[in-house]
Amino acid sequence: MNVETPKTDFDIVVAGGGHAGCEAALAAARSGCRTLLATLNLEKIASMPCNPAVGGIAKSHLVFEIDALGGEMARNADWTGLQFRVLNTSRGAAVRANRVQCDKGRYSARMRSVLENQSNLTVVEDEAVALALQGDIVRGVRLLRSGEIGCRAVILCVGTFLRGTIHVGHETTPGGGNGQPPSNAIADQLRASALHCFRLKTGTPPRLLPESIDWGRLQRQDGETPPPFFSAAARNAARGAQCRAAATAVAGIGVGPAAGAGDFGDDGVPRGSWKPVPEGGCQFPCFVTHTTEETCRIVRERLSDTALYGGDIVGVGPRYCPSFEDKVVKFADRTNHHVFLEPESADPERNLVYPNGLSTSLPRDAQIAMIHSVPGLERAEFAAFAYAIEYDAYDPRDLRPTLESRLLHGLWIAGQPNGTTGYEEAAAQGLLAGVNAARSVKGLPDITFSRTESYLGVMVDDLTTKGVDEPYRMFTSRSECRLSLRQDNARFRLLAKAREIGIAPQEELDRTESDFVVLAGEIARMDAERVQGVALSAMLCRSGVSYCDLPGALNLSPDLIRELELTVRYRGYVELEAREARETRRREAMRIPADLDYASISALRHEAREKLGRVRPENLGQAGRIPGLTPADLAVLGLAVEKRNRGG
Repeated sequence: MNVETPKTDFDIVVAGGGHAGCEAALAAARSGCRTLLATLNLEKIASMPCNPAVGGIAKSHLVFEIDALGGEMARNADWTGLQFRVLNTSRGAAVRANRVQCDKGRYSARMRSVLENQSNLTVVEDEAVALALQGDIVRGVRLLRSGEIGCRAVILCVGTFLRGTIHVGHETTPGGGNGQPPSNAIADQLRASALHCFRLKTGTPPRLLPESIDWGRLQRQDGETPPPFFSAAARNAARGAQCRAAATAVAGIGVGPAAGAGDFGDDGVPRGSWKPVPEGGCQFPCFVTHTTEETCRIVRERLSDTALYGGDIVGVGPRYCPSFEDKVVKFADRTNHHVFLEPESADPERNLVYPNGLSTSLPRDAQIAMIHSVPGLERAEFAAFAYAIEYDAYDPRDLRPTLESRLLHGLWIAGQPNGTTGYEEAAAQGLLAGVNAARSVKGLPDITFSRTESYLGVMVDDLTTKGVDEPYRMFTSRSECRLSLRQDNARFRLLAKAREIGIAPQEELDRTESDFVVLAGEIARMDAERVQGVALSAMLCRSGVSYCDLPGALNLSPDLIRELELTVRYRGYVELEAREARETRRREAMRIPADLDYASISALRHEAREKLGRVRPENLGQAGRIPGLTPADLAVLGLAVEKRNRGG
């Protein structure tokens, strides 16, 4: 890879080096396309301007899917993790979720190392200021310093930078977040184009100095041992190597794995001097406190001074990750909101504390008062103040399921410009956009994902069919197939797609196929063998019985044992889901001609014609998920499509 001013044209240009941009660039380059990644600041590649954590409810499912398909986020999180946990352990396997608190600096450094060692990839520190258009076809991109770069596809992954505006109280400053300027030039061009633009808002809490916090007053929350990893690479490394439990003190509150920022091999994978946290190794603790009546009183009295309630922000904020002032207004009867104090780095010189739950757009003096009203934070010192950020986004209904624009051909859009929020949602979109841009360049068929086979498919279908009126966040409740789409079985259910895409490590795919054969064979044996007339598979469904208790049990890894047990125990429920999934796939198999004139289908209601013309679904299944369409509308549409296909 070259880190220099580009001299020649490229197949694909990726604008933006955040989580979407990194996955898009890697997917395109690994697919064999000459790829250019343009980012504002090389030091902030894959930066984490909000909480430096990966995973969480439903987001973890996306991370497992990224890993199964050959993306990088899972490995990067595992190799830079400070604390590893599984959430929702008291509930069913369908909603359990891994979460890794990462070292903010090392996460960015490792991802940069991976990019710098990726063949077919050039990275430049530059800003995309305009698309080079020939009518409605993208022919290249103009960079601020490097000039115009010809290409056959552009992937826009610019996060919150499009006309980004920072709000602290009534003070507004142009900025894309994380201390960087906004990208206004290309935003102005896109506003003048056919894209439908609107404003969204997000925010971040202040950062606190760890030595100023009274840790003794707080509830400690430790990670899990052995650590639950996202990636197959980390699980295999932990299983097959004697991991070294090197640790370093961090701000007097815990210890964790130590490694130099440049401690990587030629492929961007850490060298043997650092490996995933071993069993019995040290992880960093997090701590829990809570707000008080005084905290809420301070916010209530200063509501008019916030950007959100003071009238400065017009963009809609995330419903499921609200600012603290939003919590105070919407949950007026509650005062004791949880605050999670989470570390940002293993380096004592760089470590700051992230008070998760206290995002705000209050002015600085009110932020100080608010923080000091929280138990344990009475003398907390600020390293950075909280802010809200407002930015441009575009109606994702203008995208095809590949994330290519319907309006500007050759333009793919991934991440927050599509109305999503979260690193994981962005990374998954980046992977999909990178794969499909590369396949377009190479003349290969598109890769799309059904909502019956992946959370990536659920997210993209939601975006491109329903659109957004607030920042979109992934939840397990959005999927109709939650029991089938567990995080633990992502590598099995996506194996065929991963082989078709062709960027995942071949040895991992072969190992998955081998494991699948073992699981299938063992389940068949358990169905056939009986003890006192009871099949072993039926015995496994009894309370308190594990696979290892059964006669003839093989010496399988813990991961495979867990997968086998879940497959057998959930089998009946999964089959019910599978019936619905088959019907969904049947409807999705009925393709709708791209040039179908909905206005000419007189039997359709006017509202249905209007909605179908706006979304232009690619199949009957997608049409059925457009809000406002009735079963009668779908029946009429199905007849019209059949008539058209017969040539009538």
